[in-house]
Amino acid sequence: MPTNRHDIAPPHLAHRAQPQELAGCGAVATAAQGADCEQLLDLLAREHERHGNRPAIRSLAERFVPAVLGLLFPAFAPVGGRSRQRLAADLDAICDLLAKALQEPDRALVSEATPDAVIDSFLAALGSIREALLMDAEAICAGDPAARSVDEVILAYPGFLATATYRIAHQLHDGVSLLPRMLTEVAHRETGIDIHPGARIGESFAIDHGTGIVIGETAILGARVRLYQGVTLGAARVEKRQSNTKRHPTIGDDVVIYANATILGGETVIGRGSRIGGNVWLTRSVPPYSVVTPTARIERLVGSPKPEDDLIEFNI
Repeated sequence: MPTNRHDIAPPHLAHRAQPQELAGCGAVATAAQGADCEQLLDLLAREHERHGNRPAIRSLAERFVPAVLGLLFPAFAPVGGRSRQRLAADLDAICDLLAKALQEPDRALVSEATPDAVIDSFLAALGSIREALLMDAEAICAGDPAARSVDEVILAYPGFLATATYRIAHQLHDGVSLLPRMLTEVAHRETGIDIHPGARIGESFAIDHGTGIVIGETAILGARVRLYQGVTLGAARVEKRQSNTKRHPTIGDDVVIYANATILGGETVIGRGSRIGGNVWLTRSVPPYSVVTPTARIERLVGSPKPEDDLIEFNI
């Protein structure tokens, strides 16, 4: 009788130990695994003990921006009709969150400022942050025919949320180490827009759609800049030794950068009033009021003998 093909062990399993051969190894394997786990638990216990009662920075970051925006804009508030007394309590709660994030001056601060000074400076800047964000929302609304109102932009547009988070984080960036980056990473996760808190962005900043936008730490953007989805303002080279140098481009006032354009380099300057087309790859400066577009190849569509079918196809 022919051998059943299912009775033949595949070549890569031919020398694998059978279950009965492994029966005596179970206790040894379990003991070894147990020892490894004990060593790991000892290591983790020491690290957790060193951490002590340090605040959970990720949880604080996820709560901080909604709390600030809920104070500054009624659209973000969990309930409407908040009294002045209630708003004062909300402000105190924001101060408490920030104080918890600054409980470890040796790790949380990057300057000689005290936690109280950082909190006082942030409170003093809240009015300016709100004014800047209203100008951002108005710029987004003015440039988007689909936007019906500034309130819609504030409540529903991911570009506004990412910009708002950036402006809050930027205010803390010079004096605080980890929290600002955590704030913008929360917005990155929610919107797909990655703005480093160290970037410098002027007034009336507008993001349209926004998914995939990346703005690096040393980028400088002037006033009334508009970005579309997929824009990257990045570094031409990524080397650790360049951490204290300007690596990202400078964008002048009134510049529009269309979808998926990539602009790289700390010495790259885009002159004011310029238009950078979609899919452009740019590593050198352009003068003011330039129009930069990708090279296009135009070909006639094959198989269109009739005049009315004489179409052209654009390959960009």
